[in-house]
Amino acid sequence: MGSGEGAVRARATGGPNGARLCVLASGSGGNCSVLVAGGLVTLIDAGLSPRRTRRELDALGLSLGDVGAMVLTHLDTDHAYPGWAGAIPEGCALWVHRRHLGRAERTGLLRKARCEAFEDGFALGAARVSPLLVAHDSLGVASLRFEFACGASLGWATDVGRVTEPLVRHLRGTDVLAIESNYCPAMQRASGRPEFLKRRIMGGSGHLSNQECLEAVRRMGPRRHVVALHLSRQCNRPELVAGLHEGAAYSLTVTAPDRAIRWVEVSDRGAGVVVPGRPTAPLRS
Repeated sequence: MGSGEGAVRARATGGPNGARLCVLASGSGGNCSVLVAGGLVTLIDAGLSPRRTRRELDALGLSLGDVGAMVLTHLDTDHAYPGWAGAIPEGCALWVHRRHLGRAERTGLLRKARCEAFEDGFALGAARVSPLLVAHDSLGVASLRFEFACGASLGWATDVGRVTEPLVRHLRGTDVLAIESNYCPAMQRASGRPEFLKRRIMGGSGHLSNQECLEAVRRMGPRRHVVALHLSRQCNRPELVAGLHEGAAYSLTVTAPDRAIRWVEVSDRGAGVVVPGRPTAPLRS
C-alpha cells in the first residue's frame, strides 16, 4: 500500500477511541452500513451484493478484507443478501440473533462464516452491544444499542414494526440514533400496492411511518444526531422526512437507497453534519 492510500485508510478507520458511521445504502433494494470503532470495521446488515459492498467500501478507503464483523438485524434479503453465502471474508465474525439461526443456516450464510449467536449483550471489539428483539414479520428484528469505549453511544432500529415502551427505554439517550422512517401514510394508502402488502407494512409488524419515527425520536431523546433509514422509494420522499424534523435540537441525516451518506461522527459531540441525502465524497479525492 502506498503512502497516499495508507493515509486514506487511516482517516477511514479513525483513531483507537473514535466511532463513526457511514450508511452505504438504505432501502428496500438493500441495507448496509459500515461502523468503525476502536479500529474494528463492522458491517451493520449486509443487504448489498458483495461486489457492490466492495465498491462502496473502496470509495471510503476501506476494503472488504478490513471488515472484522458483520451484525445482521434480521434475515430478510434486503438486509442479508443471499450472495454472501460463501463470500464472507475470512476471519470475519457473523453475528445473528439466536432466533434467526435456523433461517441463516437454510440460506447458506453459515456455510463458511464464523457464526456468533447473540440473545443478550455481547462485546464487539471495544464496544458493548445490547440487542432487543422486537416485532417484524414472523421472526422479529434485533434493535441494537452500541456503547463505545470513548463514552459515545449509537442506537439502531429498522423494520421494527411499532414503537413500544421497551424499545424506547432500550434506545433512550444515545448520542446518535439511526431509525427507520419508511413511509408517508397518505402515499402508502394512495399507492397501487396490493392491500395485503399495505396491511403488512402498516399493521404493526412491518415498518414505521414518518410520523411514528418522529414520535419515537421525541420519546427516545437522542443527544445529537438522527439518521433516517429505509425510506420507501414509492411511498416517501426525503423532503417529507426532513420537514418533520425541522427545528429540532438534533441534526438530521436522511439516507438514500442508491448512494452512501457522508460519515457521521458518533463520538464527536461537537461535529457538524451533513446535508440530508447528499452522497458521500470519496476520501481518495
